[in-house]
Amino acid sequence: MPASSLAVTDVVAGYNSTPVLNGVSITARPATITAVLGANGAGKTTLLRTISGFVRTRGGQVRLDDVSLTRLAPDHIARAGVAHVPEGQGVITELTVEENLKLGLLLRRRADRAAALEDAYRKFSILADRRRRHAATLSGGERQMLVIARALLSAPRVLLLDEPSLGLAPKVVAQVMDLVRQLRDESGLTVLLVEQNARSALSIADQGVVLNLGKVVATAAAGELAADVALRRHYLGF
Repeated sequence: MPASSLAVTDVVAGYNSTPVLNGVSITARPATITAVLGANGAGKTTLLRTISGFVRTRGGQVRLDDVSLTRLAPDHIARAGVAHVPEGQGVITELTVEENLKLGLLLRRRADRAAALEDAYRKFSILADRRRRHAATLSGGERQMLVIARALLSAPRVLLLDEPSLGLAPKVVAQVMDLVRQLRDESGLTVLLVEQNARSALSIADQGVVLNLGKVVATAAAGELAADVALRRHYLGF
């Protein structure tokens, strides 16, 4: 499947009567990692939830290549090729690793599911070793690998990752970031990566977008953002 682009144009969205995003525009180019950065309350999670349909747009457009996702239901957006990994390592702890993974296969044809599952085990060997264990027994890093693997089983064209490093040890953060980079390089996946660990995110990203109070305040190549000392100190905390 060819790489896809994701375009968010002048999007306004929020909760109840409270606007959170105020005219946000972001383009994630095909087979790239776009890091979305900013402090708590900047609107990063709301942006991903709006793209994936859990928050309805009040204005603007969201497009996957030439297909409009604006105001579609979340299941329709998932079927169009957008996979969303929310913050918080959302595994179902009562299920085994394999049962969690099989939830990601529901959008695939039945004939393709067994091969897709075995391919996931090849890519995530640690999950293969733990396939019969309950997800409750996994470490934080293993749970993060599980939710990413489950999302990939839906064969997405775009992957939305919300704070994948949250609560993880530095060594595990490095492993997760390396995995995200591999997904771009080896699978040609387009990734929109929301992170408060700005240094780690910029180290693997192609471009970065900085949000502040629901508005885009900077968009540039990742290296340029990392080198902008004033912007880093004011918005990114390093």
